[in-house]
Amino acid sequence: MDPELFQRTAEIAAEYLKSLPERPVRADASLDELRAALDVALEDAPQPALQVIEELVAAAVPGLVGTQSPRYFGFVIGGALDAAIAADWLTSVWDQNCAGYPGGPSSTVAEEVACRWLLDILGLPAGAGVGLTTGCQMAHFTCLAAARHRALAQAGWDVEADGLFGAPPIRVLLGAKAHTTVFGALRMLGLGSRRVEVVEADDQGRMRVPELARLLPAGQGPAIVIAQVGEVNTGAIDDVPAIAHLAREHGAWCHVDGAFGLWAAASPKLRGLIDGVAEADSWATDAHKWLNVPYDSGVAIVGDRAAHAAAMNSFTGAEYIPQPQHDERYPSEWVPEFSRRARGFAVYAALRELGRDGVAALVERCCSGARLMAEELARDPRATILNDVVLNQVLVRFACDGVNVTDAVIDGAQREGTCWMGGTTWDGEPAMRISVCNWRTTEDDIRRSANAILTQVGSPAQSPA
Repeated sequence: MDPELFQRTAEIAAEYLKSLPERPVRADASLDELRAALDVALEDAPQPALQVIEELVAAAVPGLVGTQSPRYFGFVIGGALDAAIAADWLTSVWDQNCAGYPGGPSSTVAEEVACRWLLDILGLPAGAGVGLTTGCQMAHFTCLAAARHRALAQAGWDVEADGLFGAPPIRVLLGAKAHTTVFGALRMLGLGSRRVEVVEADDQGRMRVPELARLLPAGQGPAIVIAQVGEVNTGAIDDVPAIAHLAREHGAWCHVDGAFGLWAAASPKLRGLIDGVAEADSWATDAHKWLNVPYDSGVAIVGDRAAHAAAMNSFTGAEYIPQPQHDERYPSEWVPEFSRRARGFAVYAALRELGRDGVAALVERCCSGARLMAEELARDPRATILNDVVLNQVLVRFACDGVNVTDAVIDGAQREGTCWMGGTTWDGEPAMRISVCNWRTTEDDIRRSANAILTQVGSPAQSPA
């Protein structure tokens, strides 16, 4: 071991984190520059580890987007908490294979405890199965695999043993604004993305429940209904209790995409927005969003533990792996991976650093920041706020003399570097999408960013010819 290597690496990390409040949020280097810096010849001889790290830092830092910055508002990416970062470093040092208890007893128990805390904070059934995945797409995959298992088992089909060839077809109904990761999971599960039945959405992206009530009884066979808590552009929340009731009435499984919106449950002020969400059958969310742990960390939660384990269990037939002797947790029983990182340490550390009150305060602060951002932007008549700001998302469009200049404003703001936010399309027109999801973000960051954005609206490059 080289103590100097780890000391220097810790110094580099601390310097980077210390620089976040004032460093430009954009990446500075171009694609060509990054390739020139990183695409070096691979030597035949070994290189000193410290030299490798110093050279990696010099080459990579100019191409880093400041996703940890308090003024990063793109892609609903949270900034990692201090304790979560430190725990994630130790996760790499300890290098436990969190497939099963024998590969890392401490990692499995930490994950067990963290999963129990997650169910408590999110207000979900205490007996649910929980798995820590790479992200929400694999959380969807996990939950929908459990849904597939139960739907086909009830039809007399063992999908894990016999596959989908000849199996009864499964209907999937979802809202018109369902997230792309849901479709990715459906493709990987063999349920298809083109076979879905799309339910109309309202002007905020919420599934229209009467339309679901019309479509659900119109088809035959087992069905899965996918609701959404937090539309990715507007933050809108589906009427999950009504959707879950309809699903139950027709013998369908109700899954909830709660990638970020599910965390409203942690706040006494906001949990009313998702009252009744526990009536669903499964839930997917991310810890690397609103819980602010490092990438990658998703959470798959399934009310039917037997269906969850049956769909995911990797240990069947692995003679060389000791089977559970008592009630110890085998994490790979709950996720698609076998060998896997011990994600539970970072989640455990984040929850302990924050406590229940801290998680609630983080969620509430982000939502108030989004409302403030909308208010600051709306002061300019060239800005139109397109959504009801119910959570942490702001959707805005800019026009000069009737010409939509949103794309140019986004490009200018990203280049200027005070803040970073992305673009989207809403009702067929460009819009700016702002996500407030970082524990570091203050009211000053919001006001400073709003001013930087509005400055771009008024610059000559954005004015219509």
